[in-house]
Amino acid sequence: SEVDPDGLAGVLAAKTAGARHLDELVDDAELDAFVLFSSVAGAWGSGGQSGYAAANAYLDGLAQRRRARGAVATAVAWGPWGGGGMAATDGAARNLERRGLRLLPKDTALAALAAAIGGGTPVLVAADVDWPRFAPAFTVARPSPLLADLPDAAEPRQQPRVLDGADDDASGRSASSGL
Repeated sequence: SEVDPDGLAGVLAAKTAGARHLDELVDDAELDAFVLFSSVAGAWGSGGQSGYAAANAYLDGLAQRRRARGAVATAVAWGPWGGGGMAATDGAARNLERRGLRLLPKDTALAALAAAIGGGTPVLVAADVDWPRFAPAFTVARPSPLLADLPDAAEPRQQPRVLDGADDDASGRSASSGL
């Protein structure tokens, strides 16, 4: 879908303005952690969500910039969480799973967050990805250097097939619609 400049500015500001202001205002010497919640949309894109993807990529870049100046920072690009949130709408979880993104159980997500904050990586992805299902849809138009070195995503696969809304049993198959 197309986004006009004002719409893009609104999407970007909603995600980036607070993080930018906090970065400018906090005393880095007093912080144990500076954690940014981004999304897998910023890591590998998401169909129809270019502004959201760009805003999340900004948060990842902010974490890297903070680390480069010696400050603490961690940006976690989250996959969908179970138990509520954006994936809780009717059919959203099912649609994501058909594309290879399973919902993260809350306890798993919280453990990932604790590990991320204590780790040395400024930007990481926390997602439960079914690579054999995700990769064919993600690479249907062209190969992806992003997935090239992931063994589970690089294994030989059958061509993805398009699933229509009437297909209730999506196990073992991949949707070729954009992610």
